[in-house]
Amino acid sequence: MIQRIKNVWDERRGSNDTREEEIRSEAQRDLSRLIHSSPFRRLQSKTQVLGLGESDFYRTRLTHSMEVAQIGSGLLAKLRIKYQGKEEEQFLPDIDLMQAVCLAHDIGHPPFGHGGEVALNYCMQDYGGFEGNGQTLRILSRLDKYTQEHGLDPTRRLLLGVLKYPVKYSDLVVKKAKVTSPEQGLNWLFKSSDFKPPKCYLDSESDIVEFALSPFSQDDRAQFTSFENGETDVDHKKAAYKALDTTIMDLADEISYSLHDLEDAISLGMVTREMWMQHFCGHENLFTNCHGITFAGTSESIADSLFGESYKRKECIGMLVHLMISSVKLKVKNASFESGMLKYNAVLPDAVEKLRLKIFKLVKEKVIKHENVQLLEFKGQKLIVELFSVLASDPDRFLPASTREVYNRQISSGKNAGMRVICDYVSGMTDDYATKLYEKILVPRKGSIFDRL
Repeated sequence: MIQRIKNVWDERRGSNDTREEEIRSEAQRDLSRLIHSSPFRRLQSKTQVLGLGESDFYRTRLTHSMEVAQIGSGLLAKLRIKYQGKEEEQFLPDIDLMQAVCLAHDIGHPPFGHGGEVALNYCMQDYGGFEGNGQTLRILSRLDKYTQEHGLDPTRRLLLGVLKYPVKYSDLVVKKAKVTSPEQGLNWLFKSSDFKPPKCYLDSESDIVEFALSPFSQDDRAQFTSFENGETDVDHKKAAYKALDTTIMDLADEISYSLHDLEDAISLGMVTREMWMQHFCGHENLFTNCHGITFAGTSESIADSLFGESYKRKECIGMLVHLMISSVKLKVKNASFESGMLKYNAVLPDAVEKLRLKIFKLVKEKVIKHENVQLLEFKGQKLIVELFSVLASDPDRFLPASTREVYNRQISSGKNAGMRVICDYVSGMTDDYATKLYEKILVPRKGSIFDRL
């Protein structure tokens, strides 16, 4: 083996050795490891917004992540053209790293979407909590089986890119009134908003974050990990900053779930032309303010395409994606940062961002908050909480052998570590696996000793 490390951002926590005649860059190695990992494959069977089984057309976490990677690559290409020869260019990531960051961004999300995330945070309320982005960092750097101790052992820059919120759970969480512990049985009910986690990384990954941020100066690290108060005293605190690579990925994610989830909603009939026109009534300036930025349209002309033939809808969604990609720019988030990787953020011009937010608000009101979607989300929460309760009540009895071995090793470090193993097991399930295991354990006339999940 040979060692070929170009710079500090290519370093890994484990071995930095490469195979003989290795032709790939470190970012290409990261991308290869991710694509061939089991957590990435499981995204094909995890909910995006609309539940799996509704149709084979609607997006899953996997297809969403692929679309985010495609949009992220487009944003990066535009930024490279726009800032060619300028100071900002040197801080932009390469295309393989951008692909890896985008494809990895959702691998920590549990079954049943954000409903599953809330349920696991409820279950872990006394043991360090749960948050999907924090779990992504944990999977990449600790849980995946590519290496014995360091997960996929990603490069430092990939870790920085997926570190969407660089503040730990315990610094941000505002705990709500105590409710029944999941270990006390299946008699539970809670308001979902009370257990929505803070946007953070998990305290158990503090050493990994320290590794990712170590090349920055002490002042940059202190400022980058600072946080702000929530809107009220009962709201979680919020991380104040994101790194440049993260903002490109985040922007690609926002564009995707605003426009591609809109496409799914229209196809399902959950958003109609009448809803669209009513939503934008009195807001025509959102379209006219974008004119001249590779865009010319009105709410009515876009409605003609969105709610017309399917090929016109595809062309219209593509046109809106193009508007957002082509208008991206870099903005100085805080001039006091010494590193350009922290100082610059990728953003949309105000006019384009207002249009994107307005479109997303329509999706949120008509799809995400729709009572049928919320009922399915509640069902997913119920399934996760009750499944977790059973596993936590007697881990030696109910955990599969491989997970039980990890649990018995970790429990010696304290109950928090043991509960985290159970949380890792449940959060790594696909929607289908979680449903089948729930039925096997808790539904009469379901389950057999011969079942293979």
